[in-house]
Amino acid sequence: MKAVQIVKPNELKIIDMEKPVIDEKNNVLIKMTAAGICGSDVGIYHGTNAAATYPRVIGHEMVGRVDQVGPGVSGLKPGDRVIVNQVTNCGHCYPCKIGRGNVCDNLAVRGVHIDGGYREFIAVPESDCYLLPDSISDTDAIMIEPTTIAIQSCSRAELTKDDMLLIFGSGALGSSILKIARLMCDHIIVADIMDEKLEAAKENGAKYTINVLKEDLVEKVKEYTFGHGSTVSIDSACTKDSLMSLLKATGNAGRVMTMGFSVAPTEVNQFLITSKELDVRGSRLQNKRFGDAIRLINEGKLDLNGTVSHTFPLEKAQEAFDFVDSRDPSIRKIALTFA
Repeated sequence: MKAVQIVKPNELKIIDMEKPVIDEKNNVLIKMTAAGICGSDVGIYHGTNAAATYPRVIGHEMVGRVDQVGPGVSGLKPGDRVIVNQVTNCGHCYPCKIGRGNVCDNLAVRGVHIDGGYREFIAVPESDCYLLPDSISDTDAIMIEPTTIAIQSCSRAELTKDDMLLIFGSGALGSSILKIARLMCDHIIVADIMDEKLEAAKENGAKYTINVLKEDLVEKVKEYTFGHGSTVSIDSACTKDSLMSLLKATGNAGRVMTMGFSVAPTEVNQFLITSKELDVRGSRLQNKRFGDAIRLINEGKLDLNGTVSHTFPLEKAQEAFDFVDSRDPSIRKIALTFA
């Protein structure tokens, strides 16, 4: 079968690999139909994702149809449309025992540490498959995975109705967070460097927007939060300076969420954290949030239709990644599709 492998940074190849066979553990064979290109996939391609190992078949936003099931599979049958959980964990370490398997001591993420979904077939456990609603296409369903990341970050932030939230960055991650956050609180500020993204954020539920190239972030956040500062700040820009900016913009007793994966040194001011008694928390991947995202779709609270702007067949993966690198303003989300 065909697969897309990152041999080493900046070297992408279409390879032939052996079709997987189901066994006692990986008891469901999925024929892939769509896989998303995420910023972390681009990071693996360019060698800037510190978690990745090479060579690697990437792809963690994985949608397909059940092709074959093994003995003991009770909830799935051939032809079922599913999305696949990208997180695998041991179930025995300290994080797993306290219900945080997304940061398992032996964590292996499909498409990062082990081979992922940029291939024609993948074998996985039944427990890692989630049935898709009929209301969403296979292509748009790839956006369920980024939605789970957003649900996880809002959960880690303990976001409530009374919070005054600052989302820093309105790209794919920030937009997904906004879609979830607006279901949980009304007072949302979105900051970015592009007016068109900020306009979209306003249309999608942001109460206020800030262009940080034209306006002072801290001053505007204080203006929009009655002088206090945000009570929760989520960093979806993940730049060298974004954490420090959020430490300044967040008010006393607030929570600051980090989601970046850069290993480059970042300036942090201890006084800002200690004097305000801020909670600075990481949010990684998702912790069994697929069911939550699908429930929101079924309840009509979350609409992901039309989110994908471009599709490329698997064989044109190089062309797709080159297009991502072009930073064409028409790009919202790109999916690879399978014949």
